[in-house]
Amino acid sequence: MMFGTSLRHGRLFAAAALAVALALPDGARADEAGDLVMADRGPWKLEQPLVWKLTHAGPLVPGLPQATAGTVSLVQVTDPSDGKPVLQLEQKTDAGQRTIGPFPVSGGDPVVVFFLENVARDMAALSGGNPFYIRNRIKDALFRGGEVEHGADRNTVVLKPFVGDANSNRMGGFETLEIRFVTDPDPRHPLRELVAETSGSVTPAVPAARPGAASTAPAPWRTAMVLQ
Repeated sequence: MMFGTSLRHGRLFAAAALAVALALPDGARADEAGDLVMADRGPWKLEQPLVWKLTHAGPLVPGLPQATAGTVSLVQVTDPSDGKPVLQLEQKTDAGQRTIGPFPVSGGDPVVVFFLENVARDMAALSGGNPFYIRNRIKDALFRGGEVEHGADRNTVVLKPFVGDANSNRMGGFETLEIRFVTDPDPRHPLRELVAETSGSVTPAVPAARPGAASTAPAPWRTAMVLQ
């Protein structure tokens, strides 16, 4: 994962990510998996922050800082420009911290967008793949190919966006990527878990490390957010 501290960059990221995630073709939301993950959870009214524990593991490559543990919080704050409530994400990890937003309190779920964008960006950086292609494949899996496992107290959405992909032999292990979302029976409640992982090791598509630099050895890749 890439980290920064610029609020301006965070706002640009938020706007771009929302545009990508919500620019869906007509009828795409009819899929049950997409409906559960992208359920309308607004209007938000947060008296206390919602906090997800963040864990991350994967190959270490030069120039790509990675967090291994931390938190992601969804917080309601006041927009100083007009005094109205807005949402923002606050990420605090062993690799640094950043604030992303603002997001409207009446809009969708910023946590979903944040998570999927980080999955896509990490995969693009490690595999050398096109981030737009990766995002589109994940979006297609969510709204056209997701599987739903119903339980007594939860629903689990499972996505396998690159199974059978024509470019799978160039993905360095990310062709086995599986993404899971655990929701409450009422999908309007915050997501309980967001997990993305490969079933085997990922081989980074980067030049060999210089002596003393971080290892580029293949390693399993996994990122997860669990509601506390």
